[in-house]
Amino acid sequence: MLALRTLIACALGFLILAGSAANAEDAAQSIQQRQEEDLRAAFEAVERNAIHGPQRVPLLTQGSIELPKGYVFVPQPTAGQLSRALGNPHSPVLAGMLFDEEGSGWMAYLDYISDGYIKDDDALTWNANDLLQGLKDGTEAANGERQERGFPPLEVTGWAEKPAYDAKEHRLVWSAIVRQKSADSSASSVNYNTYALGREGHFELNLVTAADRIEEQKIHARTLLAALAFDEGKRYQDFNAETDHVAEYGLAALVGGIAAKKLGLLAVIAAFFAKFAKLFAVAAIAGLVGLKRLFTGRRQG
Repeated sequence: MLALRTLIACALGFLILAGSAANAEDAAQSIQQRQEEDLRAAFEAVERNAIHGPQRVPLLTQGSIELPKGYVFVPQPTAGQLSRALGNPHSPVLAGMLFDEEGSGWMAYLDYISDGYIKDDDALTWNANDLLQGLKDGTEAANGERQERGFPPLEVTGWAEKPAYDAKEHRLVWSAIVRQKSADSSASSVNYNTYALGREGHFELNLVTAADRIEEQKIHARTLLAALAFDEGKRYQDFNAETDHVAEYGLAALVGGIAAKKLGLLAVIAAFFAKFAKLFAVAAIAGLVGLKRLFTGRRQG
């Protein structure tokens, strides 16, 4: 069973780190108390509603994920409650969240975006440096709103894994290194992003972990991506050019700010805020191990 104490320990690590960024001590305590209450309520809901593998979990009307043994899927609306408690705004595209039963220091967000069929020909000519700059600019643009909500500003420092597209399977993988501006490099985190393209839209599976653990943790993202499939008739290869809607952006827009000229700058900033706000959860992961031991010690004492 997914350990509630592990999730709460993870959350408290987040609260300690996030609270320290506040300008005034009283304000920090008030923010921390409110966040702690929200997180405890969310994790209690996770305990009640989580789906444990192995079993097949339907995903909207688009496909399913063959949830492996040892993995946990948190469906909506519980996933939304937990995501908001971790500092993210309401997301109409969130389909669920995923963990492993061991609470080993990662979490993943699963979104479905129904913007239509995404043409993938721009993957042949994109420039990784340009894509990285788009990530940096979009993250910086969202920092004002983050700080207004009591969370520290973030910055993108580089690639953990450059964008790679599998044209046969219609799947995209990339990963950026992100950290709090007030933190040192040891507090860096990683958003490991995987995408599965379909006929009417695409799934995004975004795994969040500490930067120094990405090599051991990214197997979880790849395992879950491989377990995700579109239903027949909803697959990328089922696209009908005469009847189906084509997205207003190409594949590069899923990585950087290349879509700015097509969608408008404000739309891109909003999209980046929705994505990178998820990285607040990394502060929780950073405190997981030590606080897990602390909780264990208290139970034995």
